[in-house]
Amino acid sequence: MHGTMLKAIYLQLGAALITAIVAGAIVGTRGLVSVGFAALAAILPNLFFAVRLTMLKNRPGASYAANFFIGEFLKIAATIGILAIAIKGYPAMHWPSLLIGLAIVLHAGFLAFWKK
Repeated sequence: MHGTMLKAIYLQLGAALITAIVAGAIVGTRGLVSVGFAALAAILPNLFFAVRLTMLKNRPGASYAANFFIGEFLKIAATIGILAIAIKGYPAMHWPSLLIGLAIVLHAGFLAFWKK
């Protein structure tokens, strides 16, 4: 897997862990679990997207640009799907923790591309 992509996922994991601990300390278990779902919804699709792009990179005849945009669409759809399942399956969701956690985890990945 490409180093920058892997670094982005590690940064997201670190941000998720810190955010979950803070939310757990402030809100309690509901906050910790809510951030956990946000992290799952952000990190899993990114991980699969990175693996898919890495596998396609060395295939002859594969349009990298087309696969990138298809992969990006699937990543967004998977994120929305995971969030929908989490919201339906965990009625005690703490919305501020979910939304703040999602924003922090999604933005943490951009730090990998900011400075190489």
